[in-house]
Amino acid sequence: MSPVVDIRSLTKRYGKARGVEDVTFQVEQGEIFGFIGPNGAGKTTTIRTLLGFLRPTSGSARIFDLDVVSQGQEIKKRIGYLPADVNYYDDMRAGELLDLSARFHGVAASARIAELSQALGLDLGKRIRSLSTGNRKKVGIVQALLHEPDLLILDEPTSGLDPLVQHTFFELLRAEKEQGRTIFFSSHVLSEVQRLCDRVAIIRDGRIIDVERVDGLGVGQYKRVRVKLRNPGATLDLPGAHRPAGPGADVELIYRGGIDDLVKQLARHEVEDVWIEDPPLEEIFLHYYQGDAERSAADGDGVAR
Repeated sequence: MSPVVDIRSLTKRYGKARGVEDVTFQVEQGEIFGFIGPNGAGKTTTIRTLLGFLRPTSGSARIFDLDVVSQGQEIKKRIGYLPADVNYYDDMRAGELLDLSARFHGVAASARIAELSQALGLDLGKRIRSLSTGNRKKVGIVQALLHEPDLLILDEPTSGLDPLVQHTFFELLRAEKEQGRTIFFSSHVLSEVQRLCDRVAIIRDGRIIDVERVDGLGVGQYKRVRVKLRNPGATLDLPGAHRPAGPGADVELIYRGGIDDLVKQLARHEVEDVWIEDPPLEEIFLHYYQGDAERSAADGDGVAR
């Protein structure tokens, strides 16, 4: 079976400025696929290129085995899209806008709109201009889901939502997955990805630096190590350390390497105490971005969105 989303060597440049460079990954049928990176890493540029809002400089992108440039109109019929920032006609009521969207898709969706709106706590009778940022985002969620699309593309979907609504939203997405739908979930919040996604692509400076299962990011590969040394001037030289350990009585680091190597290195010192535990995903994520500030300062004309 062909992947739902198939991106190969996708590059988008804005003149001399960087957008994304040589991006390659696939999203399989029925999975929730996370696309993570800090703001400015290139997530939105990739999504806009997928949706046909931007033309790629080089490379290819296919959705449902259709080319996003030449067959974009056919693709859009089967996609639900939630942008990071939602903007609507201020004078319309939320229910009117969603009814218009349903007619645009050619579906009878009154019952589904009512069900989704009730789940999210959205008042369909209020005008768009009176809605808070969070309630506007709720309108966007219902709009993306109302026609039961085969693929959901969500760009920073939880921004503006309070924690209770976020929980409900995640339950809705899990229900969509159970129906066999595919979800592409872009975020810079690692805890969201850890809770929701099956696999993840990590993007940095417009380039993909890793694609793997979410459980592979944090279980069995990385350890958070904290060591209390008797000699405060001692230095640990640990292979696989992503946060280099310097001198000090208490040393902390994220360690990726063999436990046997770790124990042998510790045995060379007078150790008062040691803690070894699985780190949260946020800490693992940090090692991918070490040095970003220095690279950004050196690359003054580089822009990723």
